[in-house]
Amino acid sequence: MPQKHQHNITGALWMLLAGLSFAVVNSLSQYVSARLGLHSTVVAFWEYFISFVVMLPWIISTGLASAFRTKRLGLHVVRVAFSVIGIQFWLWAMAVPVPIWQAIALLMTSPLMATAGSAIFLREKVTTGRWLAMLAGLAGAMVILQPWADDFRLTSLLPLAAAFFWAGYSVLVKYMSHTESPAVIVLYLLLLIAPFNFFLALPNFTTPTRSMWLVLMAAGILVALAQWSIAKAYENAEASFVQPFDLVKLLWNVAAGWLVFQQVPPGSLWLGATLIVGATLFLMFSEKKAGQSGLRGR
Repeated sequence: MPQKHQHNITGALWMLLAGLSFAVVNSLSQYVSARLGLHSTVVAFWEYFISFVVMLPWIISTGLASAFRTKRLGLHVVRVAFSVIGIQFWLWAMAVPVPIWQAIALLMTSPLMATAGSAIFLREKVTTGRWLAMLAGLAGAMVILQPWADDFRLTSLLPLAAAFFWAGYSVLVKYMSHTESPAVIVLYLLLLIAPFNFFLALPNFTTPTRSMWLVLMAAGILVALAQWSIAKAYENAEASFVQPFDLVKLLWNVAAGWLVFQQVPPGSLWLGATLIVGATLFLMFSEKKAGQSGLRGR
């Protein structure tokens, strides 16, 4: 087997593992907040703090701990703030709860928003085909949301809010990558995310019960595993090859929601998801053709 082909398979498997890990995390997050009653801001703090502790040996071993030098500290703070706000909206959606199948499908609009953001703020050239793809993705989101239905709730928009802020984070990463190394970008995210989450959790801070601790520990470890798997995926294969495998996360999350909460998605999910996935794939391949790096969401 050619070495490049073998690396591509390895990268794809790592990306599939990342998606599976996040799917389990989403179910655990919804369980500890919606079922056990722990506030979503507290869930966010503990999940990402535990994840940071688990990843600390990796941070040290890869030399990230030495990558403190930056002239753009303010932008790093803004970038991480966008990421944290996205996390808070996402875990709020899990606590409501918004069905996992609906939440993850809507979250998959984040790359479409990032493309629009890059065109508006970074002055990147966006072809007519890519604008049409973004409109198709928006149509898919509307099919899933069905804001015209009698049972529509404003809280159903929470995953879209998370997608918006994570798209903003992606645009900032794209902008800063011209002057900041990947090591610096990763390090400041890991260092700042826990303090931000702690500040937001303070008004609702309570000590988790034993059962809550077990769920939080599992979720935190899996967040670390997912992030590490993503790094390994990009280490083994080109981003343009592994990114489409990230879209399998929709199936993982549908399966997790069904197994844990007996959430059965309606047929409209698959129609809307087809539009979103199709639009995302089109953008990925058009960015590859243009020699750009793609963007991904949770």
